[in-house]
Amino acid sequence: MKFLRTLVFSALWLLVSLATASVLAVVGAALYFAPGLPDVRQLEDFELQTPLRIFTRDGKLIGEFGEERRLPVEFDEIPQGMVQALLAAEDSSYFDHHGVDPKGLARAAVELVASGGAIQSGGSTITMQVARNYLLTLDRTYIRKVREILLSLEMEQILSKEDIFELYVNKIFLGHRSYGIAAAAEVYYDRPLAELTLAEQAMIAGLPKAPSTFNPLANAERALIRRNWILYRMRDLGFIDQAAYEEAVQAPITARRHVAKAEVRADYVAEMARQFATERFGDKAYTGGYRITTTLDSKLQPMARQALANGLIAYDTRHGWRGPEQTDIPRSIAEAQERTERQGLEEELSESPEVMQTARRAAERSQTTVEGIEGDVSNWLQVLERTPELGPLQPAIVVESEGREMRVLTSDKEIKTLDWDGLDWARPYLSARSRGAAPNSAADIAAPGSLVRIMQREDGSWRLSQQPDAQGSLVVMDPRTGAILALQAGFDFDASKFNRAVQARRQSGSIFKPFIYLAGLDSGDVTPATVINDAPVVMQDGSNELWRPSNSSGDFLGPTRLREGLARSRNLVTIRLLQSLGLDRTLEFLDEFGFNPERLPHGLSLALGSASLTPLEMTRAYATLANGGFRIQPWFIQRVTRGEHHSLVEKADPKVACRDCTSDQTTTEIDGETYRVAPRVAAPSSVYILRDMLREVVESGTARGALALEREDIVGKTGTTNDQRDAWFAGFNMDLATTVWVGKDDNSPTAEYGSQAALPIWVDFMGQALDGRPERIPERPEDVVERRVDPDTGRLLRDDQGGGITELFRADHLPGYQPRRVEREVEQESGSQGTGIYEAIF
Repeated sequence: MKFLRTLVFSALWLLVSLATASVLAVVGAALYFAPGLPDVRQLEDFELQTPLRIFTRDGKLIGEFGEERRLPVEFDEIPQGMVQALLAAEDSSYFDHHGVDPKGLARAAVELVASGGAIQSGGSTITMQVARNYLLTLDRTYIRKVREILLSLEMEQILSKEDIFELYVNKIFLGHRSYGIAAAAEVYYDRPLAELTLAEQAMIAGLPKAPSTFNPLANAERALIRRNWILYRMRDLGFIDQAAYEEAVQAPITARRHVAKAEVRADYVAEMARQFATERFGDKAYTGGYRITTTLDSKLQPMARQALANGLIAYDTRHGWRGPEQTDIPRSIAEAQERTERQGLEEELSESPEVMQTARRAAERSQTTVEGIEGDVSNWLQVLERTPELGPLQPAIVVESEGREMRVLTSDKEIKTLDWDGLDWARPYLSARSRGAAPNSAADIAAPGSLVRIMQREDGSWRLSQQPDAQGSLVVMDPRTGAILALQAGFDFDASKFNRAVQARRQSGSIFKPFIYLAGLDSGDVTPATVINDAPVVMQDGSNELWRPSNSSGDFLGPTRLREGLARSRNLVTIRLLQSLGLDRTLEFLDEFGFNPERLPHGLSLALGSASLTPLEMTRAYATLANGGFRIQPWFIQRVTRGEHHSLVEKADPKVACRDCTSDQTTTEIDGETYRVAPRVAAPSSVYILRDMLREVVESGTARGALALEREDIVGKTGTTNDQRDAWFAGFNMDLATTVWVGKDDNSPTAEYGSQAALPIWVDFMGQALDGRPERIPERPEDVVERRVDPDTGRLLRDDQGGGITELFRADHLPGYQPRRVEREVEQESGSQGTGIYEAIF
């Protein structure tokens, strides 16, 4: 008994000694390592590297930029099943321990001794993983492990379990650029975290241990084993019952790789926002958690994108078929390799006729014919996979092309049939102004093995198409504020990243004419009834050459009222008007209006739109007409926030139009926000009269195609530049100012007028955008009056004089009265430099 008591006492003493030694070791380690440990409190306000994200004004994603894809979530947002799956996989006693797991540490100690200083499994708790991922390096040494333990113990004293778990799930790397469980849900399943099934939650929970080894996309078998083991652990821990377990383990692997998908396709604006962010924040733009909210309208943007694509495809169809994008594509990878080798051999031995002849005979023997779709089509599918869709156009490879039917293979491994009514448009393109003969059969269009484009029509059938040769731009602006509501700067961003809306300076043509007219109306020198001679003129153009401008129709109308001159876009009328106003005075007005005088030609060609301006600049100018004469500026960044709590970094502060404001009012309120009032640059009466004149362009002039909208509140102007290189239409109502440009990047002719190429796109967009919106016509200013005038002279008619037409005038700028008898009319001209303005002499 004495021996037994001695043995028990010795054992107890040994345990106490070991415990004391352990405590002393921990205390000693703490005293030794504490001075060099990071401050745990920094985790309370730790900012994760989060990509730059761009949104519409109503919160729809349009772009994401950054290497790390991360969607931070709070603990309360994590589904219970996801929490339990992670606990089962990584740390089942997480909510019970104080930062370290003694059993796990014992296992790590054994490994430490066995490996001679290198830790293998580590015995890390979730808290310890957070300490390592946020505060330490990832080297596997006992020194780092001790620091990790100390930090974990301290962390548990400062942060709650929920806070630590939140840090964990938002930091961990889970493969394919996804950091955190919310991002992984989007990457692998294209769904929010809350919508994942139990099996999918377990699959993601298996990734932290080894994101590549247990990745369902890289190693489906090992990922499935890992997932089912986690489900087994969840059942044993009482997190799920037997029925849920059996259902989940039977679920197939549904993971696929999903790139960040925009809710609204607005790639050109997303790129504009990215450039703004990098200029403003540097490299931190991609990691700082910045969130940019733009002014884009999520409903209008898709309409703009589709309308421009439809219009460019329609233009392209009118001008003919340019042939397949690629021809004679080998069906099999082996054949493709053989052809590549054979081509290299031919190039290498091209100077040896004997060898070349042998090579050609071998080539003839290796040729195969396509019969149906049987056989190896692996190379075709690879070609389709690497060929991107462009707008509504899908790539396809011709399988059969016989008679009046074409069958094509698409990237989804389906065969589509194109009937003759989807093929017969394909007359060969010869030039912008000519096409070849109509095809007689599908074989005349494309042979088997050709890469073509197809698009689906509204009735579900398919038709042949091609990437348009012309490009375009469509810009939509809020006239009150200058906010850009929609912007599509090309057929497709993937085809060309050149932003034609803000970078392409093109001659504006006749859409510039209204601003010359406005300069005259605002000065009081002319009225809509002023008569100007539409007649030939010859003048110096600034060089030794004489300038002989003409009308696009080649004819002359003689004496013409300004209203008619604008409606019919008469070049000579506008030139003579500018001449009468004076070039310097007009340039001064245009400068005040918002045009950069350095970008405007200092010559009479200004009247014809020879200034090279961007579609965005022209949209701003027309928005000023739409808002009653306030000089607003375009903007597209509504606000910038940062971090998961969306702390405000900066906010837009534009100047806005205010029709009802008094002259001394400096601020106004729109939708609950206070804005500064923009400067007025034209009298309300002048702008109102010009708007009425532009309505004439729609009702009887070059923009009659807009009558299809059956709205009284829309006005606009067509434009076509020299040799039909640029086609424009700019128009507005009180809610939207929209400009469409169509042209070619190489500045070659489109061979179409603005009314043919641009106006249909504008009508397509505005028809959708204004659908359901009531008509809004501005109120007539008090100083605008109606009077009857003689249509030939533009002079007022007295009450006792019959006939005439009704015209609008500023009350303080009325023309003279028509005499009861006109003795004569003289043209006030002095040689070729005369103004051509008619005046009755008595």
